[in-house]
Amino acid sequence: MSVELNQNIQTIYTKAEKLKEYLDLPLKQKRFRELELIIAREDFWNDSDKATDLLKERTLLLNLLETWKNIYQDIEDAEVLLELALEESDKEIENEVAALLSILEKKIKKFSIQITLNDEDDARDALVSINAGAGGTDSQDWAEMLFRMYTRWIDKKGYKCQIIDYQPGDEAGIKGATLRVSGVNCYGFMKVESGVHRLVRISPYSASGKRHTSFASVFVYPEIKDEITIDIEESDLRIDVYRASGAGGQHVNKTSSAVRITHLPTGVVAQCQQESSQHRNKEIAFKVLKSRLYQLEKDKQDKKMQNLHDGKDDIAWGSQIRSYVLHPYRMVKDHRTDFEMGDVDRVLDGDLDQFIEGVLLS
Repeated sequence: MSVELNQNIQTIYTKAEKLKEYLDLPLKQKRFRELELIIAREDFWNDSDKATDLLKERTLLLNLLETWKNIYQDIEDAEVLLELALEESDKEIENEVAALLSILEKKIKKFSIQITLNDEDDARDALVSINAGAGGTDSQDWAEMLFRMYTRWIDKKGYKCQIIDYQPGDEAGIKGATLRVSGVNCYGFMKVESGVHRLVRISPYSASGKRHTSFASVFVYPEIKDEITIDIEESDLRIDVYRASGAGGQHVNKTSSAVRITHLPTGVVAQCQQESSQHRNKEIAFKVLKSRLYQLEKDKQDKKMQNLHDGKDDIAWGSQIRSYVLHPYRMVKDHRTDFEMGDVDRVLDGDLDQFIEGVLLS
């Protein structure tokens, strides 16, 4: 067993060294020292938005550096314990080393995900749009199930969630909804959920009791701060005001306070109805519009994201990233990684980490 443990330690050490190279540790340490000096300045809080962003960056770097330090300390502890076990022929200490190595493997996997989220937008908050696709009432119900799944995942992650828009379905479910999600590396994690989600089940809305396939789309955008310039001409906008219809009959306004903004050159639409003030709804909708236009422009330069917009009009068969099957068997399968889970209820209750991590590490 000791030979196997020694091999495991060496394997873990090799993985750690590769992560160190990928992380560019000296550069991260230098940036952290720079941030410490900036934060110590007396005028640091003169620009509160910039200060908040710098503190967020400092927190991310501190987490990376501390995690890195702890991983190497654990590797050293495992080596010392293994030497002690060999000297004393102590099986109990060997078992302790095995347990420590198991924990280390999980730490390295988690750390791998942390440093994978290194795109300029990964640390941003996310705007998540959920829309029903082909399948009528069943798809609107499916869109609401996805809405519930993501809000539960968001809660499990400790993220904050704000409902920006919520459009009830004709008979059940929702036609669409937009969420603003905030938290550490929020967009970095949620971006992999962009795409078409497919549900197979016995339709609760069909008297025939036949199996039905429903589709809904999820699109995730990074929220763009005000200092990022997106040129929008007033003449390119159409602003419509209408009466709100809140989720489940709540927050229904008797005045026309809901706002829909259409960017005519691109056809991009953003709307908000959750606030009682028309002015506030317009402000939030405009912010969502800016974020979507930013993403549209970024896609033109970054071909990796092009399919996000190219596939918008085809929320149907053949374009799904994940399938959720409730009949004739029960399984959730991600078509990008082939990862499967049989406990569908667990997934629909917000247990998405294995799917998200699988895509990030693939």
